[in-house]
Amino acid sequence: MTASQSQNVPHPVARKFGWWDPRRWLTAKELTMLVVLSLLAAGLWGFIRLAQYVETGEVSHLDRHLVLMLRNPDDPADPIGPLWLEEMMRDFTALGGTGVLTLMVLAVGGFLAMARKSHAALLVLVSVVGGVLVSQTMKWAYARPRPELVPHGAEVYTASFPSGHAMMSAIVYLTLGALLARTQANPGVRAYVLSVAVTLALLVGTSRVYLGVHWPTDVLAGWALGGLWALVCLMAMLWLQSRGRVEEDTDEPAR
Repeated sequence: MTASQSQNVPHPVARKFGWWDPRRWLTAKELTMLVVLSLLAAGLWGFIRLAQYVETGEVSHLDRHLVLMLRNPDDPADPIGPLWLEEMMRDFTALGGTGVLTLMVLAVGGFLAMARKSHAALLVLVSVVGGVLVSQTMKWAYARPRPELVPHGAEVYTASFPSGHAMMSAIVYLTLGALLARTQANPGVRAYVLSVAVTLALLVGTSRVYLGVHWPTDVLAGWALGGLWALVCLMAMLWLQSRGRVEEDTDEPAR
């Protein structure tokens, strides 16, 4: 088959889906950019809507219902489920704590520095520190009280909105997961790594509601803002890498 003939052969996906294949109109780069912009818009819209709701100073029936649903109706101090589940939820919430995330970021930053990727290590640190500043600024701006419907299952020291654990776990795990996924040539391995990162962030946020220290809308806002910030930082890293200002974090696929 000649080069000109091969150009006329439709892509396998195009042969299967025909007119519905988006690659009939968009290049891979354009399609990726469209997906990224859609995710950014969705995250920003979600956070703005939740913030507007919080500004009213009201707690919705759904917020109250979900918090109480996770407690024993006869004893609000007792979370539903066996004791081992309550202890496991404390373990999950610790995965989004300052100490665990700090150790993880420092460990990854140290690894990148030892691998002679000091600019990438610095960008990871700046991304996380920036996320902390955004989280604390939002907490100060909205100053939403913590839930008082049930006794707290963990110590709290700051305002409720957005959930710092949910936001920072999304930033750290999604950022590090995306960096690790970019070092893998196998699409299945990439999907697995990203799935683990998303699962960790979801477990941390869910545990905050289970322990009664956050309203569900706090956690949703933390996930939205954390995912948005992680995506922005990842796009910034890719842009800097394309210009040689940050070391590449991918290896050539094995041949």
